[in-house]
Amino acid sequence: IDVRGTLTCGHDVFIDVGCVFEGNVELGEGVRVGPYCVIKNSTLGAESVIDSHSVIDSTVAAGHNQIGPYARLRPGTRLAVKAKVGNFVETKNTRMGVASKANHLTYLGDAVIGSKVNVGAGTITCNYDGFLKYRTVIGEGATVGPFSYLRPGTRLGVGGKIGTFVETKNATIGAGSKVPH
Repeated sequence: IDVRGTLTCGHDVFIDVGCVFEGNVELGEGVRVGPYCVIKNSTLGAESVIDSHSVIDSTVAAGHNQIGPYARLRPGTRLAVKAKVGNFVETKNTRMGVASKANHLTYLGDAVIGSKVNVGAGTITCNYDGFLKYRTVIGEGATVGPFSYLRPGTRLGVGGKIGTFVETKNATIGAGSKVPH
């Protein structure tokens, strides 16, 4: 492994071959890091599993998380307990709630995702309309079908004005949907 900063590990941490740690990295107890991962300025909570070839930058994962393989977590990513970011999923400035998951082939940028949300493969949260950045909010228990396109500023399963979070739980979006804001 290559440590280019400070690496702090809890008990029973496993780090496979070819991993690079940059800046300040904290690994909680029982964390498992697969081969060829790059982790920079991040905190990964107890019992989290990071599968091979994942790149994690300026992220906080609460614990019992599943990340990768080939995941890319960019600055501002926050994962609650048991959240999953699967293979070929990219996040940026995104908060994922307890037990939420994006299993594969998804982009989640500038998003707030409630607890127990399932984001289908190939889904993207569009955060830029050509002029301004917007936040996408997905409420608790929502299911977003595969290959869905959530336009900038979409609020799925969340009522009220922007800034208020009156939940409409368990919203469902069908496969291939283009959801306006």
